Amino acid sequence: MTPRQITPRYHVTPQITPEDIPAIKAAGYVRVICNRPDAENPPDLQAAAVGAAAEAAGLEFHVLPLTHQTMTPENVAKQKALFEEAAGPVLAYCASGTRCTVIWALGQVGERTVDDILSQAAQGGYDLAGLRPTLEAMAAQRG
Repeated sequence: MTPRQITPRYHVTPQITPEDIPAIKAAGYVRVICNRPDAENPPDLQAAAVGAAAEAAGLEFHVLPLTHQTMTPENVAKQKALFEEAAGPVLAYCASGTRCTVIWALGQVGERTVDDILSQAAQGGYDLAGLRPTLEAMAAQRG
């Protein structure tokens, strides 16, 4: 597990395992968000297994599986609420951390400039330059 900071309270990481949970708890995270659909994982890495370990350790665990097709405005709002309403730092995971970063970026339109969104993602190690046209179109719509 290699968490990457997107903001001080929102970090992302590639797939985690139940064995990663003690380190996640020790790092100070209070909530874990699974953005990886179970169909991508064997049973021991599916949300139920990771969630059971997280909850046993006293962490909040939420599942919001994402694919390209499910990056809807509703899911963007759900993800945003999940990290903004948390009582402390949040760790979101998927296969590589990219989906977790993309959904964060989509949720920042209107609050940050597109350049700032892309810069924050890049500082976390995610090059979302290909998302620029989408972010700019969203920003223009919100005017």
